[in-house]
Amino acid sequence: MVNMTKLKHAISETSPAATKATAYVIGVKADGAKSALAHSSLDAKFLASINLESLGVSSALGKTTKVSGQSSSVVLLIGLGPAKDLDSFRFIGGVAARELGAAEHVVIDVPLKSAAETLAVFEGFLLGNYDFQNYKSKPVKRHLAKLTIVSKSKPKPEELSEIETVVSAVHACRDLVNQPANDLYPEVMTQHAKKASKNLPIKIKVWEEKDLVAAGLGGIHAVGKGSSRPPRLVKLEYKPAGAKVSLALVGKGITFDTGGLSLKPAESMVGMKYDMTGAAAVMQALVAIATLGIKVKATAWLCLAENMPSGSATRPNDIIKIRNGKTVEVLNTDAEGRLVLADGLSMAVEESPDYLIDVATLTGAATIALGNRYAGLMGDEAAVEKVEKASDSVGELVWHMPLPEELRPLLDSDIADIANVKIGNRAGGMLIGGLFLREFVGADQAKKPAWAHLDIAGPANNDSAAYGHTPKGATGVTVRTLIQLARDLAN
Repeated sequence: MVNMTKLKHAISETSPAATKATAYVIGVKADGAKSALAHSSLDAKFLASINLESLGVSSALGKTTKVSGQSSSVVLLIGLGPAKDLDSFRFIGGVAARELGAAEHVVIDVPLKSAAETLAVFEGFLLGNYDFQNYKSKPVKRHLAKLTIVSKSKPKPEELSEIETVVSAVHACRDLVNQPANDLYPEVMTQHAKKASKNLPIKIKVWEEKDLVAAGLGGIHAVGKGSSRPPRLVKLEYKPAGAKVSLALVGKGITFDTGGLSLKPAESMVGMKYDMTGAAAVMQALVAIATLGIKVKATAWLCLAENMPSGSATRPNDIIKIRNGKTVEVLNTDAEGRLVLADGLSMAVEESPDYLIDVATLTGAATIALGNRYAGLMGDEAAVEKVEKASDSVGELVWHMPLPEELRPLLDSDIADIANVKIGNRAGGMLIGGLFLREFVGADQAKKPAWAHLDIAGPANNDSAAYGHTPKGATGVTVRTLIQLARDLAN
């Protein structure tokens, strides 16, 4: 990963002088049917010499063309599009970072009308300045050392610092998710949680395999017992003085998912190292919340297991008991995420948080319904509204989905309280996953927390080309939303 601490940054009212180590980012806007250069502080005579039409330069958001600049510098012409919202500026910053990693000094000189737009470009650039090469024998060197944003609207230094903290959490999440399962399994994930919490006001508690059994955490134990790498439950707790609202975050942490005895097809197993994205996201969000000193009591529950087939694995038709006492008939061992989350949700509910959010790469049905960029959002109206507001603030895409009561009988079991799937019925798979989880967020309506479920199966991993500030591979999705949610609740 790029070491962000080495990237110096400055906000300046004018562009610095050109050198061969400098790359400039100049905006291209629509001018009727043609494209035109947006205002910048670069030399007017040089800018006038650029023939946009002959170069085929586009004003579409994020479209780029490189040209030679003065003193052997590089100029990146970038389409500004309509630029109607802050995420457009994040997008522009991200493209600049990805395109200009070979430069030592990047200067972004596009029209910025407010400190918020300046911050958005800064955030997008930092998010885009990521390249996971830990396993390359000959990694491609990135020379980037400094970023200058040309703007008369200067943010406060603490605002820039907060963005660095948030982006650092996103990058840390991406790093964890990109690791292969032979290097990242429940025990190692636990070590990462301990290391990330060090020197922060975070208490950590770990339930190892014997503790899971003793505590009645039958879901996590059942999913993980087929692996030679035992399961874990990890709790991170942050309790600042003066906090008036409590937020519990529960993350699915399946470090690899073969499907268990309900074995996946070979091609469907590729990418299943990403099945712990929910746990990585809630962990890094909690670390950032504590680092920023946000006044909200926050806990993160990491439900960690490796789902493997073996002689000790859970079988179809086995019945397990979840922490809250409900029994589950396991009809498909590949619907394992909801089993570990059931325990995590039950544990979180026992502490009576005000808000309870779970994050999981839960169902392939979410991708079929919403594609690869939207997370499915389900739950109680109060929590759903808060998550929608937070996600909109940071530019992450969620879509509110229903929890239809007529689908709940599909999970009825003849011999247990509930089944984990309906065999042979693929209708509404994402919604049925949400309905299953709802069974574990508390029966007492007066006492249950406001709950929301985020199914991030689509956006957790980008297996297509990078775009904006989103890299290929792990995206770190929902980390920024969860941090913003904590901010909103604290305020």
